Amino acid sequence: MVAPYQSAGTPGTRFVLAAVSESGAAQAAITLVGGTLDRRIALDEAADACVGLDATLILDVAGGEDAAVHDAVAATTVAAAGQHVPLIIAMTLAQVDVVFDAVRDGAPVLLCDPDQAQWITALLTAGALPGGGGGVRDPGDEAHRLARLRAEVARIAEALARLGDAAEPSAAADRRPGFDGPPVDAEVSAAEVRDVIRARRLRDRFFGEGLFEDPAWDMLLDLFAAGLERTQVSVSSLCIAAAVAPTTALRWIGRLTEAGLLDRAADPTDRRRAFVTLSTRADAAMHRYVAGVRAAGLPLV
Repeated sequence: MVAPYQSAGTPGTRFVLAAVSESGAAQAAITLVGGTLDRRIALDEAADACVGLDATLILDVAGGEDAAVHDAVAATTVAAAGQHVPLIIAMTLAQVDVVFDAVRDGAPVLLCDPDQAQWITALLTAGALPGGGGGVRDPGDEAHRLARLRAEVARIAEALARLGDAAEPSAAADRRPGFDGPPVDAEVSAAEVRDVIRARRLRDRFFGEGLFEDPAWDMLLDLFAAGLERTQVSVSSLCIAAAVAPTTALRWIGRLTEAGLLDRAADPTDRRRAFVTLSTRADAAMHRYVAGVRAAGLPLV
């Protein structure tokens, strides 16, 4: 009998699980996608296990000590990228900052307090990546999905650029890609931006949650306000500001970083913690966006 989430005639993907605790949710999801759990290993064995591995590696760090988690994630991401091993990392919200700072290479699938559906999606996605142990989906489908995600980020970046151009008519004759140029005097305060964020959250109170999810813009607004306040924002705080599931927020942080909108800054007081800021170009674009809506007589939204 074919497992519920496995394509007929496709051999099950093989998985190796490195976990601090039992990780029953991961094992249950492996069964549901028709995969095979080759073996369980200790967290500190994960990096070495990548050598010659023809399977998807799951790193479930929930319950681990910060120092051990940081070291294991740092070493394993480098090893997995070097060996082209699909990698899934699951964590709790309290571990987001440690894990995010420790990712040294590659593009692992990040899960934060995942439910069963998120586990299944991650296993299916990892199984479709090049180098996976057989796969459970057509790699072409995955490539198409990733192309759509990149297009969405590009759409946001282009919208910001267009709004910036509206504030400076002369820029139309010399349009360049990206968000180059110093910030303009947008005459906006952090309190105004925070009011916009509060107004956006009010919609959920009256219409219910999940109808107005826009994590990319919510995070950009939060970081813009923090920049005006000269305060720092941790990855975990940014996940909360996104007003979506932490796993979804982490995916968007990755996409916005790849698009050049976000930068990562290490915490000088704790090597296992990272802050997120708007990139110089994104900060300039946000100021130009404000100037654009002001010139058009429109409210910030």
